[in-house]
Amino acid sequence: MTDPNAQPPVDPSQNPPQGPASGQPPYAGQQPQPGQPYPDQPYQGQQPPPGQPYGQQPYGQQPYGGQVPPQQYPYQGQQTGAAPLTQAEDKQWASFAHFGGALGAFLGAGTAGWIAPLIIYLVFKDRGPFTRQESKEALNFQLTVTIYVIGLYVLGAILAIILIGFLLWPLAWIVGVLGIIFGIIAGVKVNNGEAYRYFHAIRMVK
Repeated sequence: MTDPNAQPPVDPSQNPPQGPASGQPPYAGQQPQPGQPYPDQPYQGQQPPPGQPYGQQPYGQQPYGGQVPPQQYPYQGQQTGAAPLTQAEDKQWASFAHFGGALGAFLGAGTAGWIAPLIIYLVFKDRGPFTRQESKEALNFQLTVTIYVIGLYVLGAILAIILIGFLLWPLAWIVGVLGIIFGIIAGVKVNNGEAYRYFHAIRMVK
């Protein structure tokens, strides 16, 4: 007697096998279960875990480790503005700052020695370290001389009403001469490659 609940035999010719044994890709003609990937296509429809690649393409990897590539800055030692001074030029302009201060003090009676060092400082301060240092030193010294000379002349004029102010005018002249003498001495020293520091100066320019 035949069991009415028994399943009829499967005819292989009408329902060919699926999967690797059949030589056809799995899930042929049908969709996989939601969230279940095709075995030969990993991460289909979803993001791979961190660090897992899509085949040969690295996942999430950016050039330079995910950072913006570095900017193209000038080569080391290259200046973006005026060309730097050579060693000889640096020493030359440093000495000119002191000689120019002495010349200005001579022409301006002790009141104009700061002009040449100021110009040299502003023009060459970023192009030569020796020029920057020495022009600043000359500028501070000649500014100090100028302040003292003008101060002595003004004070002498005020005190002239009591007949002692005239004694300060020769002193102002002496200070102006010192500005000339020490400016020349400093220029000679610096021209020989030696740094020079004046015996006294109000260092207003740092």
